[in-house]
Amino acid sequence: MSDTQRPVSRRSFLRGAGGVLATITIASPDILGGTRTPPSEKLRFAFIGVGGRGRHNLGKLSSGNEVVALCDVDDRRAGDAFVRFPEARRFHDFRKMLDALEDSIDAVAISTPDHTHAVAAMAAIQRGKHVYCEKPLAHSVHEIRKLMHSAREKNVVTQLGNQGHSSGSIRKLVEWVRDGAIGAVHTINAACSAVHCRITDLKRRGERPSVPSELDWDLWLGPAAWRPYHPMYLPGSWRAWRPFGNGTIGDWVCHVVDPSFWALELGAPATVEVVRLVDYDPAVHADTFPKGSIIRFEFPARGDRGPVTLNWYSGESRIPKPEGSDRDPPKTGAVLLGDRGVIQHGSHGAGGVRIVPEEKMAAYEQPEPSIPRVRGHHEDFLAAIREGRKAGSDFALYGGPLTEIAMLGIIAMRFPDRKLTWDARAARFTDCDEANQLVAPPVREGWSL
Repeated sequence: MSDTQRPVSRRSFLRGAGGVLATITIASPDILGGTRTPPSEKLRFAFIGVGGRGRHNLGKLSSGNEVVALCDVDDRRAGDAFVRFPEARRFHDFRKMLDALEDSIDAVAISTPDHTHAVAAMAAIQRGKHVYCEKPLAHSVHEIRKLMHSAREKNVVTQLGNQGHSSGSIRKLVEWVRDGAIGAVHTINAACSAVHCRITDLKRRGERPSVPSELDWDLWLGPAAWRPYHPMYLPGSWRAWRPFGNGTIGDWVCHVVDPSFWALELGAPATVEVVRLVDYDPAVHADTFPKGSIIRFEFPARGDRGPVTLNWYSGESRIPKPEGSDRDPPKTGAVLLGDRGVIQHGSHGAGGVRIVPEEKMAAYEQPEPSIPRVRGHHEDFLAAIREGRKAGSDFALYGGPLTEIAMLGIIAMRFPDRKLTWDARAARFTDCDEANQLVAPPVREGWSL
């Protein structure tokens, strides 16, 4: 048998998938093919964090693939996953898992609290593994930049878990904006009504409840500074605590701002400033987030578009109703203001995208689809690995820069009386040394990138 006729080995196939950047950046349905994966092409997955959001990712990515290992610091939260995949090896420490199974896995899915995203993703990327990571990508600008660099260097397939990015409606919005449906977009009002605030619980930090036997508290803390265990930090509620989560802005920018970020190629903001914080004093409440906020980002002109203002409304703060609109702005979603009209959309991706008022929507002649559609976000990740291309929300090309907007907004909350100027190329603020200390905050020994 000649070399050209020789079947491609499984190992060679997967190595090639991570080492080639194809010109196709988004796969069309005919490329994706059927839903079943031939046994010879099964991907070997390890999952870090299998409770909560991890259950969904486990279900999506395990289908047609092999679950080699499951890792979670909480045996109770992970219990049903352990039962569902009894042959998978179990770990508490992902570092030990990756050391033990480095040659036995192809890809890693990360569904841990925000503060451990970067260290887990970096450990996988450095070992040449493809990575799917829940949003937001990391917990600081420094972590984002490090992950972007390593993802490029190792040339692995990566996908941020902002699922709406693979929806048909987000592509519709991008096509409408590029078609000039509302003219030149100058302002984006984006919001999420979730309230991730635990100000009333700050006084409870002195309590000393016992650590549950099924939880490894030290591993749960990971890179965060050590503090005594308290059930108010987990599960789920960690989003409201700054050492572990990123508040409403960190939890939702990657969903709600995604359509505008793509359509307008926003890139990095030039300035960021706090317009409003609800009942929040950063000198007293810095361990958590406000009940509501308005944060303004100014993006410079780029290419053929002019400058764009992004106003982010969190929690109790609400988007103002556009003049002439016949429907209320979304509580979670965005309103794009152009010089010839308005577009509104919902939460994940661009769900429910409409031109307002309705008479303008009815009169608009929609363009033919120009951006290929994909089956779904997880499917796009899997297809990218098999086709040797980048996924739609690649860390370096898209997911990282999108997440960075949220991280800059979180830093701005600490300086409510200042307008901060951001030098994206140097990854520093040009006018606030105190803010620069938060670009790369310290981590516990043994957990650095």
